[in-house]
Amino acid sequence: MMERAGAVTFKGSPLTLVGPELKPGEAAPDFRLLDNGLNEVSLSDFAGKRIVLASVPSLDTAVCDTETRRFNQLAADLGPNVVVLTVSMDLPFAQKRWCGAAGIERVVTLSDHRTAAFGAAYGVLIKQLRLLARAVFVVDAGGVIRYIQLVREMTEEPDYDAALKAVRALRQ
Repeated sequence: MMERAGAVTFKGSPLTLVGPELKPGEAAPDFRLLDNGLNEVSLSDFAGKRIVLASVPSLDTAVCDTETRRFNQLAADLGPNVVVLTVSMDLPFAQKRWCGAAGIERVVTLSDHRTAAFGAAYGVLIKQLRLLARAVFVVDAGGVIRYIQLVREMTEEPDYDAALKAVRALRQ
């Protein structure tokens, strides 16, 4: 499997990502993740929808908490044909607990804890930590990646405005 040393940092310390560096215009890799009810979910379950796909290290950290709450708020203005997914290595039980406590209703949280196959396919699996790097992928209704933002420093939030601009550009 391909490795990209120093692709991201945590508090300035370089980390290695496992998996390819995806590019806009490529087909979004399919995935099989668990939802909060332990049901398998795949990319094809969202066929025909535009997708904001955010990977985060753990919902139980301050930045991931803030990011997911922010995407939950922003999702209200994106319309019914846009789905926001947040993927982490957290167990589905922990995701469900966190979503309930945080009042998350518009973001679907999914777990990659079993195989880390999502992280490897999307090139966001952190080798040293077996967590996912912070990234945002915008996928069009045909399953093609149209925007990618890999947040280089794990303790920073993504550029929400740029991600929203990419989603809104797909409406045309």
